[in-house]
Amino acid sequence: MPLHPEALPDFPWDSLADARRRASAHPDGIVDLSVGTPVDPTPDVVTRALAAAADSPGYPTTQGTAALREAVVDWFARRRGVPDLRPEAVLPTIGSKELVAFLPALLGMGPGDVVMHPSIAYPTYDVGARLVGAEPFPADATTAIGPGRVRLVWLNSPSNPTGRVLGVEHLAKVVAWARERGAVVASDECYAELAWDEPWVSEGVPSLLDPRVTGGSHEGLLVLYSASKQSNLAGYRAAFAAGDPALVERLLAVRKHAGMMMPAPVQAALAAALGDDAHVAQQRERYRARREVLLAGCAAGGLQVAPESQAGLYLWARLPGATGREIVAALAERGILAAPGEFYGPLGADHVRIALTATDERVAAAARRLAEAPLR
Repeated sequence: MPLHPEALPDFPWDSLADARRRASAHPDGIVDLSVGTPVDPTPDVVTRALAAAADSPGYPTTQGTAALREAVVDWFARRRGVPDLRPEAVLPTIGSKELVAFLPALLGMGPGDVVMHPSIAYPTYDVGARLVGAEPFPADATTAIGPGRVRLVWLNSPSNPTGRVLGVEHLAKVVAWARERGAVVASDECYAELAWDEPWVSEGVPSLLDPRVTGGSHEGLLVLYSASKQSNLAGYRAAFAAGDPALVERLLAVRKHAGMMMPAPVQAALAAALGDDAHVAQQRERYRARREVLLAGCAAGGLQVAPESQAGLYLWARLPGATGREIVAALAERGILAAPGEFYGPLGADHVRIALTATDERVAAAARRLAEAPLR
């Protein structure tokens, strides 16, 4: 299927250059909360596994090692309530963003096909559709779609940017609807280990592959996951897809030809990360503490955080009467850089996304500045 790069918009974060300059001029330096890039150390259990696998002269397999695929299966059973995943239904990916962007192409989509995604969403879902000439369709309810040929339905739970979590009943309804139409459901779940509010803390964030959702079959379903957030592995590009064995086999066939292989030492590191829950719990507590500081700072500064910000790495916030761009400008005057909500669709234009991914010192500085100089 031909790619259509000319159909792509400008890269959104490039438009923050002026706000970044203003924020960087603050006497105490910038607090960059505009991108969710981890800043904490990569866990020792991961770096040791990487080093042990460093002597890797041969080509890795596209399918991934048996050890990695078993680690993914074990992790799904232990952490996500998915006991029936099979190793052959797991595929390592070079980060999750590349598969988000290229999934419509790998599924053979093109003009006339429709890709549904949340109305406020990570922009790469839209980009993937545009790359192949398909129609991106933002919607939060299946009733919103017309008679178009829906080939792919994207879910994102917990949501980037809002933090919204989709429950079992919601997921099951989407699956039933998509199966009636022969559409694939792909769920981006990379923030699932970062739940802050009940019931998700106690129950866990539901997966698309949960038997209560699937009815016992993974047919037509694909989960994308990344260790970047929970294990500080963004620089490793360590992620995977899992679900329908037939879908995974189809993706694998193309990726073999294209040479899309996760480096063998990274595969070993990812397997080690997935097998160790202790460092994930430690990282979760780091983010929980930073979130509490930023929540207090937002309240003191006049920002209203959306109640659906229940999980993930961001606060979805607004200032009554102001656009997202106006909030970004006001924050930049205080040395804080955030992302305007318009990056995530028109419905987000009156919000900003504030990341939790800065050091304790920088997060405290942002909260202090908001308290000392409220936006209202």
